[in-house]
Amino acid sequence: MLQGCLSQSVGSYFGASNVDRTTTGSIAGQAVPMAGPSASGGMVPQISIDPGITNSKDMYAAVFDNGISLPAVPYKDMDQRFVRRIVPNITGELPGTIVVDTANRYLYLVQPGNEAIRYGVGVGKEGFAWQGRAVIQYKKEWPVWTPPAEMVARKPELQKYANGMEPGAMNPLGARAMYIFKDGRDTLFRIHGSPEWKSIGTQASSGCIRLINQDVIDLFNRVRPGSPIVVL
Repeated sequence: MLQGCLSQSVGSYFGASNVDRTTTGSIAGQAVPMAGPSASGGMVPQISIDPGITNSKDMYAAVFDNGISLPAVPYKDMDQRFVRRIVPNITGELPGTIVVDTANRYLYLVQPGNEAIRYGVGVGKEGFAWQGRAVIQYKKEWPVWTPPAEMVARKPELQKYANGMEPGAMNPLGARAMYIFKDGRDTLFRIHGSPEWKSIGTQASSGCIRLINQDVIDLFNRVRPGSPIVVL
């Protein structure tokens, strides 16, 4: 499978990767769970209802989008930590901010009410690192993927895509891309979709932050150009 982009795992203030801090998912059409005692004796926060955060069968169903068909994701085979859900905001950032926790393979989109939408992500292999604060400069539906020259040098078989690979279900940038700029300059890092759902939760790419296509479509619809992003 083709690999898109340029990131690596770094330290995180969110804790160990095997800790799932989810209180509960939000199920559309069902009652909102009331706050109740946690195992530690504190109160588990009430979690909101969101039409984009329903059950996995619906969230990861097949999609026909802009004339392109995306297959359903076998969500039962996924690591359930990486299923899209609403969680308490543990990032300390303001609503509208994207926070990428590369160590634990999560992307948070901070919401009002001290909550966040959390998505599972795949990150870049060792040697393709970027971290810091930046903004989403712009975003694209069904982007054309053009491998950078250094990638073509490493993988000569990509020469045929030197002028760009047309959008499609197998395009490495997936269904959507969000372009990360810092101080007005392109970092060359992206948040983008991927046809490789098994890569979520791993260091599998040549960089960038990848999401399942169904998740990146949901994120894309929530994020505006100029939104702040923090990559840890």
